[in-house]
Amino acid sequence: MKVLSQASRIISSILLVLFAPAIAQQVTGTPGTPSATTTLSGKQLPNPDPQFGGTIDLKASQSKPWWPPRIVPPKGAPNILLIMTDDSGFGAPSTFGGVVPTPAMERVAKAGIRYTNFHSTSLCSPSRAALITGRNHHVAGFGVVGEIATGFPGYDSIIRKENGTIGAILKENGYATSWFGKNHNTPFYQSTQAGPFDQWPGGMGFEYFYGFVGGDASQWQPNLYRNTTAIYPFEGHPGWNLTTAMADDAIQYMKEHKEIAPEKPFLVYYVPGGTHAPHHPTPEWIKKISDMHLFDEGWNKVRETIFANQKRLGIMPENAKLTPWPKELPQWDSLSAEEKKLFIKQADVFGAYLAYTDHEIGRVIQAVDDMGQLDNTLIIYIAGDNGASPEGMLNGTPNEFSTFNGIAVPVKDQMVAYPFWGSDKTFPHYAAPWAWAMDTPFKWTKQVASHYGGTSQGVAMSWPGHITDVGGIRTQFHHLIDIVPTILEATGIPAPEMINGIKQRPMDGVSMVYTWSKENASAPTRHSTQYFEMLGNRAIYHDGWVAATTPATLPWELSTAAPPDVLTGYKWELYNVAQDPTQFEDLADKMPDKLKQMQDVFYAEAKKHDVLPLDNTSLTRWNSPKPNLTEGRRVFTYSGVLVGVPNSGAPSILNKSYTITANLDIPSGGAEGVVVTDGGRFGGYALLLSQSYNWWFRSTVLKIVVWGLFVIGLLFVLFTHNRWRKLGTALVLIAPLWLIAGLIIGVAQIGKSKPVFIYNLLDAHRTIWEGPSLGGGKHTVVFEFKSDGPGLGKGGTGVLSVDGKEVSRNSMEHCTPITFPEDESFDVGQDTRSGVALLEHRYDPPFKFTGTIDKLTFELGEIQLTEEERRNLPAIANMVAQAKD
Repeated sequence: MKVLSQASRIISSILLVLFAPAIAQQVTGTPGTPSATTTLSGKQLPNPDPQFGGTIDLKASQSKPWWPPRIVPPKGAPNILLIMTDDSGFGAPSTFGGVVPTPAMERVAKAGIRYTNFHSTSLCSPSRAALITGRNHHVAGFGVVGEIATGFPGYDSIIRKENGTIGAILKENGYATSWFGKNHNTPFYQSTQAGPFDQWPGGMGFEYFYGFVGGDASQWQPNLYRNTTAIYPFEGHPGWNLTTAMADDAIQYMKEHKEIAPEKPFLVYYVPGGTHAPHHPTPEWIKKISDMHLFDEGWNKVRETIFANQKRLGIMPENAKLTPWPKELPQWDSLSAEEKKLFIKQADVFGAYLAYTDHEIGRVIQAVDDMGQLDNTLIIYIAGDNGASPEGMLNGTPNEFSTFNGIAVPVKDQMVAYPFWGSDKTFPHYAAPWAWAMDTPFKWTKQVASHYGGTSQGVAMSWPGHITDVGGIRTQFHHLIDIVPTILEATGIPAPEMINGIKQRPMDGVSMVYTWSKENASAPTRHSTQYFEMLGNRAIYHDGWVAATTPATLPWELSTAAPPDVLTGYKWELYNVAQDPTQFEDLADKMPDKLKQMQDVFYAEAKKHDVLPLDNTSLTRWNSPKPNLTEGRRVFTYSGVLVGVPNSGAPSILNKSYTITANLDIPSGGAEGVVVTDGGRFGGYALLLSQSYNWWFRSTVLKIVVWGLFVIGLLFVLFTHNRWRKLGTALVLIAPLWLIAGLIIGVAQIGKSKPVFIYNLLDAHRTIWEGPSLGGGKHTVVFEFKSDGPGLGKGGTGVLSVDGKEVSRNSMEHCTPITFPEDESFDVGQDTRSGVALLEHRYDPPFKFTGTIDKLTFELGEIQLTEEERRNLPAIANMVAQAKD
């Protein structure tokens, strides 16, 4: 079988090389006329300019024009709708046995086929690099997430030009190419307005981009871009949600495209944020899923239900065994009533987010149908880019950035957020045991490359008339790197030898088209060997066997323990996955020779695919020099307005002393608005000038309360007697008195133009400095903070001064230790997403500064950590970087 499988792959490669040019070159129309078209040979992209075929004389009337042919895809090339969700475990969607309804995915599966043995890399951006290039994630430069990149080819977070993307290939062959949703493949140090932009979607061949840059984003106020320009469509639109807005934008894009150029096929790469934290569905979806009581019996029972569904649907064979529950995670029956109540809410919101995301994907698919394009569209729907995420720690969290800063939120404290879990008032993640349940029937979770719980993804694929075994199930082993070769075979477009003058590295994946027919339902896989590696944890699949290392750390813990020796410190496991698809029975002790053979295969593949050098040391990765826009800078200077700068390009005030100096020009009558801010509701700081105390005009809730009291009072006056009528009269007077007070405050501008500094410690505590109102003219506002360090997250004393005079002094016991919210930004002159204030000095973004910022200066001191923290911080930050992915 092994020889036949290898021979099949060799023959397929030879045939592709021999016949690709013959497949590609198709010419229509009369050459030289405006209507002439041609396909490409595929050898070189972009296609060289053709030689002029007309004649040129002194006079146009004596010359013959000649138009170069338009480049078009091969006849019959389909539209491509490539969909991938985020952090959805294999057992989460109903299409693969889960309890959460995913009718859009089921629609694709019923019209085509399901793949039950399909794999990712175990982590987001590495998986996405593999998906769009057809190369293994180390070959594509993403052996790890970019924030912990190192200067080796497999780990530098740069998709090299020798690895052209499917966007670049299809664009140059006449496709319209677009990318909607998450982009975590732009190196962090290139994600600012300063560029360069060749590693943004547009630079990688996707002509249109609408989405966010980074590992995650609020769906209520995301760091959203159209191409390379930050946009803020949520401002002034309460209830706006990116999951719906993204579907709207994709639908409009496809509609416009097909109405303007109906014969031109499209590639839509559709990758929503769901179900990566924060879990942000709409209230309607939370109610809908909560009313179904899908998770009320707890994670152990849900896991059993999913496994039974998988066997009933044929997702798992009858002989498959459910892997045991780990001793490191609590059994449901051991929990208190309060814990169960909270954890059910967490799962309900996650389930709502998954169902909501699938619903909006369904709208995109229906739009393709409504345009009459469904029969000519290859739809590939991948459920998740890795296993379900355990990064909410053991108890989950209402604020993921607490987790990123190493803070576990107790259940009793989380209950404060229970009523609005999933709203813009939370940045939530569920408890780690739910992740293990969502990865049923496998062991482990996201981040764990060695086991199927970290790498198994359900896939549905349809193309009417071409995928003929409608409703079929496929068990052949395949991987994300097989998607690009599948698309190329389906479109008839050969892989290019050169792109932009750069010789292309051969793709690592194989086409899955051979699985589309009923005759090949049980054909041997053509993907016979696949390595897995993430942070030293590794595995090898080869001819139906898997050898895997046992994880050295738990992915739901922020551990600072020293890792074992990367070569000799890991225990290896061995599984015959052809007979044991859930990795239930470890055969390593029984078959040491087979294990050694598999280990040898791993190291051969590792050498071939840029996996070496192996590295599980967080310290080395974190401290490794890497490109950085702010490294070594102590002074940062700004003026006017600057918005949307990610943390990678902003001054960091974490764990150090610092001084912020604002030279302001205030108009007569005072000013208001944000001078500078970094972060938002879930952590950060802001220097601002306050608005007036005009609560009446600024608070809708207050208006409702006051007018409610007015109506109640009026009813008492009209329909009661004695003391109740007196109470009614008092209540009736409240509304006009409050209105009059509001008008007086508004006219007098009481409370306006006060310099204020707010430090928001992870939405748990806010410390405020406040000075007297500033009159018109030039003023210098200074906030100076002296850290109590050394020490991670140490507090300190802050002093707010105006024109050289101290106006406020306050101390903080703690500061943010590791990171401000990733999806917020550094803004000067306004606040582009959520505000740092909660009640006191609350404002509605953008809260633009109404004066002039002549000069804004940050002066930063040295980072202040103990020697032990300097050793341990990289380990924590390394795990935080993975959690953000």
